[in-house]
Amino acid sequence: MLLHIVPPSASTFAAQTDGLFVLITILTGVFFVAAEGMFFWLLFKFRAKEGVPSQYITGKEKHLKRWVTWPHFLILVCDIIIIIAAVQLWVRVKQTLPPADSTIRVHAQQWTWIFTDPGPDGVLDTADDVRTTDEVHLVVNKRYHFLLESKDVLHSFFVPAFRLKQDAIPGRIYTGWFETTRPGTYDVLCAEICGIGHGVMGAKLVVESAAEQALWISNHAHDAALAELNTAPVDTASTVAVPATAGAH
Repeated sequence: MLLHIVPPSASTFAAQTDGLFVLITILTGVFFVAAEGMFFWLLFKFRAKEGVPSQYITGKEKHLKRWVTWPHFLILVCDIIIIIAAVQLWVRVKQTLPPADSTIRVHAQQWTWIFTDPGPDGVLDTADDVRTTDEVHLVVNKRYHFLLESKDVLHSFFVPAFRLKQDAIPGRIYTGWFETTRPGTYDVLCAEICGIGHGVMGAKLVVESAAEQALWISNHAHDAALAELNTAPVDTASTVAVPATAGAH
């Protein structure tokens, strides 16, 4: 399997995030090439020559100061462009919470991810919730809110294909969002060093059609119901007692 240079783009704000990185790469790349080119040009132009004395430069000469002033001005302009693009993306992803089609709960703990899907009724914290470990199935072209919590230490919910990363802080619940755009199976990682098992704290996020996800929900809802039935305490008060002497002659 070939290593992807860039992860697949599977959420609505992934393209804008990639665009910001491309913008930063181009602007910094142009200045890097220009600076290195000027550096080597100066080395060549003012190299030691037989019979040519060295020049004493104070740095206050007007014809030389412009070589510092103008690049400095251009760098400030590029900084402003990057800041504007970054703030626009930050507001969209972190400070805007569009209406959700569904809400899931994400619990982080050493060293696993626990997902809670609202189940067939679409409402969290009801009897038909589907709770799974290290795997969750979502519907393509659907907008989700996620409620992120940590049970122990700092973790970070990182989905590279969504360009989504959010720290999970013990004692706090963070509400975020994403909208899926592409079917597939995507990695969920922890991007915060959380202990000896940090490197293996991974999960799978499966994006599929509504019919496929409904089948998965149905199967896991049935499993959850069986598990709850098997672990329910026995009601001894309703048990009929059999006399010890029954059947004696």
